[in-house]
Amino acid sequence: MTEHSEAAVLAAVAEAPRIGWALAAGRAEPPFEGAGALLAAFAALADRWMAEDAAAADMAGLRTPGRVRAVIALRLARLAPYREALRRAAGLRLLPHVAPWSARSMAATVDAVWHAAGEKLDDATRHTKRATLAAVLSATMLYWLRGDAAATLAFLDRRLADVGRIGKIRARAGNMLTRKSSRA
Repeated sequence: MTEHSEAAVLAAVAEAPRIGWALAAGRAEPPFEGAGALLAAFAALADRWMAEDAAAADMAGLRTPGRVRAVIALRLARLAPYREALRRAAGLRLLPHVAPWSARSMAATVDAVWHAAGEKLDDATRHTKRATLAAVLSATMLYWLRGDAAATLAFLDRRLADVGRIGKIRARAGNMLTRKSSRA
């Protein structure tokens, strides 16, 4: 796989809304291996930007959901100039020949969000947390494509609150089961 400079990735992404991701990938110098490779390179670049911005942000005193929210907000702010290109990419990510690139880049992005938020994810719930964040991030990105940053952050807040409620319900159910088994 050929390494592409940040400038080459951004030049190709700038062309994507006008000519499509596949043509933009093919016209890049050097050419990308296809639209999926260009999408993955841009996602990796966005992950790097997000990590840099998160490292510079003051997130001291925030609990994990607050740090995750802050990191996602930083990502969305950085991606704002590329919203139209990403809107065009939304459907492309579902095509069978692009799906493997999309899945790998989403997994890398989820890991990058957790890492930028200061979480290690080395416990038994690692995969559950990653899958949950992937769902929240995917839904938030699709909502963000509509164009209203404030509404998107409110949407993200609601999704993170939903995740918090799931944890509380799970804990209550576990407590009920423990009490019931101790009576038996």
